[in-house]
Amino acid sequence: MKMILAIINHDDAHSVIQALSHGGFRVTKLATTGGFLMAGNVTVLTCVDDDKVQEVLDIIKKGSHSRKQVIPTTSEMGMGFAPTMPVEVVVGGATVIILNVERFEQI
Repeated sequence: MKMILAIINHDDAHSVIQALSHGGFRVTKLATTGGFLMAGNVTVLTCVDDDKVQEVLDIIKKGSHSRKQVIPTTSEMGMGFAPTMPVEVVVGGATVIILNVERFEQI
């Protein structure tokens, strides 16, 4: 059995969770915040048999899309910050961690 932790962009989370639920997977959703952009993410947790891991990964991949986003930057000038040119970064997609589960119980 495996535990799949998927960190998904907030914009994609609803469709991924809905697709996983329709696929018969039980999902736990946690609201999380990314460290780089301090933007909202959703961490999805599910436990599945080993033979279902690829099916879950395919659903996550289909529903998680990368996109470009323009973010403001600042540079330090003496005692304050001065605005500089915005920077375009790629956000979205999913970060997936798969862990072995020694024991699983539903109580």
